[in-house]
Amino acid sequence: MIFGLSSAAIFGAADFCGGCATKKNGVCTVIVLSQLFSLTLLAVLAPAIEGAIPSPEKMVYGGLAGFFGAIGLACLYRGLAVGTMGVVAPLSSVIGAALPVIVGMATEGLPAAATMAGMAIALVSIWFLARPRKIDSLRTADLALPVAAGLGFGFFFICIKQVSASSILWPLVAARIVSIAALTAVLVCRKEGAPPSRNQLGLIVLAGFLDTAGNVLFALATRFGRLDISTILTSLYPASTIFLAWFILKERLSGGQWAGVASALIALVLIAS
Repeated sequence: MIFGLSSAAIFGAADFCGGCATKKNGVCTVIVLSQLFSLTLLAVLAPAIEGAIPSPEKMVYGGLAGFFGAIGLACLYRGLAVGTMGVVAPLSSVIGAALPVIVGMATEGLPAAATMAGMAIALVSIWFLARPRKIDSLRTADLALPVAAGLGFGFFFICIKQVSASSILWPLVAARIVSIAALTAVLVCRKEGAPPSRNQLGLIVLAGFLDTAGNVLFALATRFGRLDISTILTSLYPASTIFLAWFILKERLSGGQWAGVASALIALVLIAS
């Protein structure tokens, strides 16, 4: 549980840094640069900590994780740009959490009743935490991109679980290589390759470092715990982003976000019981 919650806190901080950087730079540019730093860091740490490269199967799972993660990011940001933001963010978050929960229950059996109740409440809290203040009218066409984004994130979590028992850093290297290649292709196609301003590089580097730490902590959570519980806990990361926005930027929380915070606390108590 500690690793899952730590992963959520770190991922939320990474999103906060990335979000601040994207206010003055292209989204894909920020993501690619932060992941390039993440790749550099992982490439240094992997041989020093884990030694030899693991089996090709593990690296393939890492590459698949990167591929699905890139799909999730591309669909999420495209959906936020052209769809209903009040639906895209929470729906992709809930689906990204629900898919590994289903797989985890199918492969590892059902958890205790209190834990299941906590996970159900956590899914509700994820919706409220990720949901902005205003929701525009919903169209059926708005559902395709957030569903695709959620599936991408869900399969990312599932693939990382497949490698976490034996190796963590090397598969993440493979994941970064694939995701950077995919997102760079998006940048080239959309002609969004403008370099960031110099005063934003620190935020981008920090976002990459935090994202790497979050991924490692999630992998550790799945190594020592269940996939479903680890994913649910990690998916509470919007709470961390919201807290930082409130504490640093003095942003006010909406009533729905306060409800998300309250229900997340209830969910944590039930999951830990």
